[in-house]
Amino acid sequence: MRVVKPRGTIIPDLTVRSLIIGLLGSVIITSSSMYVALRMGALPWPTLFAAVLSMSVLRIWGDATLREINVTHTVMSSGAMVAGGLAFTIPGIWILDPEAPVQLLPLMAVTISGAVLGVLFTSFHRRTYIVQDPLPFPMGTAAYQTLKAGEQGGPQARVLFSAMGLSAAFTYIRDGLSAIPAAISWKMPGRYTPDLSLWLSPMAAGIGFIIGPLYTGIWAFGAILGYLIIIPFGVSSGLFADAAAADLFRQNLGIGLMVGTGIGILLKSIYHAYRDRSAVRRSSSLNRAKIVVLPVLLVTILLWSFTDLNVLQILLAAALIWITTSMAAVITGQTAINPMEIFGILVILAVSLIDRPAQIGAFMIAALTAVACGLTGDVMNDLKAGRELGTDPAAQLIAEAAGSILGAIIAVLVLVSMKEAFGGFGTADLPAPQAAAVSQMISGLSNVPSFFIGCSAGALLYLLRLPTTTLGLGVYLPTSISTIVFAGGLMSMVLSRSVRQERRSAVQETGSIVASGFLGGEGIIGVLLAILSVF
Repeated sequence: MRVVKPRGTIIPDLTVRSLIIGLLGSVIITSSSMYVALRMGALPWPTLFAAVLSMSVLRIWGDATLREINVTHTVMSSGAMVAGGLAFTIPGIWILDPEAPVQLLPLMAVTISGAVLGVLFTSFHRRTYIVQDPLPFPMGTAAYQTLKAGEQGGPQARVLFSAMGLSAAFTYIRDGLSAIPAAISWKMPGRYTPDLSLWLSPMAAGIGFIIGPLYTGIWAFGAILGYLIIIPFGVSSGLFADAAAADLFRQNLGIGLMVGTGIGILLKSIYHAYRDRSAVRRSSSLNRAKIVVLPVLLVTILLWSFTDLNVLQILLAAALIWITTSMAAVITGQTAINPMEIFGILVILAVSLIDRPAQIGAFMIAALTAVACGLTGDVMNDLKAGRELGTDPAAQLIAEAAGSILGAIIAVLVLVSMKEAFGGFGTADLPAPQAAAVSQMISGLSNVPSFFIGCSAGALLYLLRLPTTTLGLGVYLPTSISTIVFAGGLMSMVLSRSVRQERRSAVQETGSIVASGFLGGEGIIGVLLAILSVF
């Protein structure tokens, strides 16, 4: 079969028009993502919106391939997570001190550096989590299903876009018209047991369906452990003085479990490097080191020149970001959630143990980490879709680098503009809740023992091949998210077991397409509502 090569091809699957269209879309999506992150404290993945928009625009030419569309939406979506990493950390500076002297160039240096490290490190994580030991990556899978259904047409396309339309309509009624609540709650029995909540989100239910009953079951167990065991039994037994103290223990335990996963990843990598000391492996490691050295050196020079960070702090942060981007890849792959601000907190706490930076410098390190880890989630989702479509990964990484660097510039300009327009952050107009949490944690962990308990358990359980990141998220995140994701995973299991063996594959595929439509509908309307709010 002859493969049609689009005109203006730079390298396989990367064209001039894909870059131009993607960069124009990145400006819009990055701007809207900054707004929604600051205003709502949440950031829906723009992957599906970018995929549908890229497909719609490129189909005008008639010779666009799915791989070119994949590269285009890779460019388009990359700036959103850069904006998220910035919005979830830097406003904390002004929450603590509205008159803090933060200049434009240091912010640009930090954001661009985070984008460079994110793309660089993720290029190495791809082989582990996409090729050798592939994870579900729900958003990447949904993007692939969307593009394939759009190409094939017929029943699959009707199922996908019908589900997408239902999800979009529901989301608009919920968020645009505020006609239905975002979540519902039930009072639980017991004096100290927190209320149980359910987020009314087609997207979250779709994520649960795609990642399946195993991961969602462990996620739900983490929520049960955190909210229904630790808090009520801890307070009633006198282990904690009150529910607030028990809740702090729960939060730090969840963070510790996620950090422990990172330690487990590091230990496992060291073990495999020691066990397999062949000449080929040593040559590969040497080549990898050569690739890493120059970009890290440039990032170090950039940050040292424009921020108050010293060389030791920058190099320590870069080494730790290598670990946290791997953690971000695992969490995103398993759950489609990327707690980038948590990774920022962890890295600044670790750097502070060796060489404590000044307050603004601490926020800069947190932002550097959050941007890199946020971008990792976006890159890995795009690479997952690209793997299924057969897209050249080099084309996607070049596209991601171009989109993320433009996104870094746009994100900083929008952040500064919004500060000037609204007068600051931590207010009713711009609450910036994640940045507020970072500002509270900058001085250190609120419950050190629970953090180290979780950290030790997370590392051990990861080495025993258990998904501890998912367990940690269940412990840490609100029950409203855990319950709806578990409901989606439970639906996947029930649907699979309710049909005959010979029909399971087809039914599961149809269910995945419906789930992908749910993700796409809510994601598209979320971004569109944010764009309308910006304008």
